[in-house]
This record gives sequence, structure tokens and C-alpha cells, in this order.
Amino acid sequence: MTYLLIGLLAGASLVGAWAATGAITRWLAGRAILDHPNARSAHDRPTPRGGGIGLLAGLAVGWLGIAVLLPGRDAGAPVGVLFAALMLACASFIDDLRGLPVAIRLLVQVVGVALGIASIGGGELVFQGLLPEHLDRLATGLAWLWFVNLFNFMDGIDGISGVEAGTIGLGVGVIAWFTGSFATVGLGLTLAAAALGFLVWNWHPAKVFLGDVGSVPLGLLVGWLVIRLALDGAWAAAVILPAYYWVDASLTLLRRLARGEAVWRPHREHFYQRALALGFTHADVARQVLAANLVLIALAWLSLQTPWLALALAVLPVARLLVRFGRSAG
Repeated sequence: MTYLLIGLLAGASLVGAWAATGAITRWLAGRAILDHPNARSAHDRPTPRGGGIGLLAGLAVGWLGIAVLLPGRDAGAPVGVLFAALMLACASFIDDLRGLPVAIRLLVQVVGVALGIASIGGGELVFQGLLPEHLDRLATGLAWLWFVNLFNFMDGIDGISGVEAGTIGLGVGVIAWFTGSFATVGLGLTLAAAALGFLVWNWHPAKVFLGDVGSVPLGLLVGWLVIRLALDGAWAAAVILPAYYWVDASLTLLRRLARGEAVWRPHREHFYQRALALGFTHADVARQVLAANLVLIALAWLSLQTPWLALALAVLPVARLLVRFGRSAG
């Protein structure tokens, strides 16, 4: 019965995200809320920006359904995290429309992460007892804040963030099934379904972009799912599932910091962006990320038995993408 319920909620998230994204795309186009190409863009025509509202609407259907219908330790927490995501979505939509100072955006993200940290139960440790609880919370918050931003930074071409969110959701569902957290299984699979519904509109050539209103809160929600895996003891899986995104973003950040550049400004230096200069299409890159992420899901499952071996093997698909995407000059 639990699996049937999860399946129904996943289906509702898929249809809800598909329908809501279509509706918001028409609304954005009608009000000329468009992303106009510039020198740093990977697109050549004005496109509605803000389709993440539809993805989040579909995802909220599934997550609220799980909170109400599936009992257990993890079932109620999505409500608080969704509230934090809604707060980030509101601020990010304002940023999409007219821009907000970096300090204000960061402050809102800190508050959202703090609300998420507050949902973690006493005695639950992300870093597996290596740190005392107060330092564990601080380190988790800083890592989560970085994940929110890197998810936003990596949303630069059609399909890539929908693929990343969907495969991480699928991976979380698989791993949580083995750890016995059925509410987390449902949360992961409804995320995967909502991402698929959004991808119908965002696959290249995209009819709508995610926008900061989608990528920032989505980073918060995906990050929270990964944290839940670590709290359940699947710490290696939590590192492996989003490995391509955090490695690409972190290496790019360090490279730009070394050159003294303002890291929050738009650029085209991520490995996946450099792949376009080699002749890859948006769809080519998204498919390559999908293939690597499916391998990472298998390695995340392996990590439940042999975490260090799985972590070592996870270097291979990530390194392959970085080498394949990063051969362009500069």
C-alpha cells in the first residue's frame, strides 16, 4: 500500500509539474518576462525565465502528500523545508525580475538554510560523530549554503538542472529504500517525477528556463534530501550522488578565486559550458550528465556495503566528464 501511495504521489508530481510549467510559461511569455541573450549566454533567442515555479508546484504536491499520508521520522520535515524554499523562491523571483544585491540574496539563503537545519532532530549528526553537535550543525549549514549556490551556478544550459535534480531524486529514492526510510523514498521519487515533468518544457531547445526562482530553492530541497541520507548513515551516497555538480562548481570557483575574479558574476567557465565551445549541443551535455549520474547512483548503492571503494570509483565518471567537457581552450 505504501508503494502504491508513493507511485500515485509521484504521478501527481509529474503531471502537476508538467501542467504548471506549461501554464507559467504562457504567463511569463504574455508578460514579456524573458531572458535576453548576451555575450555570456548559451542561447540565441529571448526565452521565458521562471519555469521553476511550475516544477516547485508539482514537487509541493508530492511532498505535502507524503507529509500528510506517510507517518515516520522524515515525513513531517518537508513542510518546514518547503516553507524555507518558498521564501527563497519569492526572493529569487524578485531577483529574476529586477535584481537584488548579493548581500540580500545571501541573507535570505542563510535564513532558509537555518530553518532547514532546525528540522534536524537532536542527536542526529551529518558528519557521523566526527564533530560535536554544534559544529556538525555549523559545518552542515555551510555545506548546504554552498550547495544552494552551486546548484544555481550550474543552471546554465537547457535540461542540465532538470536532469541533475531528477537523477539525484531517483538515487535518493533507491538508497532510502535500502536504509528503510520510506518517507524519504517518496520524497526522492516525487522529486524525480517533478523534474521529468519540467524537462518536457526545458529540454533543448527550451521553451522556458528554470530561473533563479527555480534553481535556488531547488538547490535547497535537493541539498536537504542529500543531508537526510547522511543522517541515515549513508554518508558516502550523500557525497556521490551530486558529485558532478559539486566538483564542477567547486573547481570553477577555485579557478576564478585564484584569478581574483568576482565569483558571483555571470561567466561561461564551467566545464559543461566549455563543452559547448567544442561543438556539443545542450542535449549532448545533458545526456552525458545523465549517463554519468546513473553510474553514480549504482556507486551510491555500492557505498552501502563498501563506502571507501565506492567513493574512489566515483572519481572515474566525474573525471571523465570534466576531461571530456574541459578540453576547450581557456
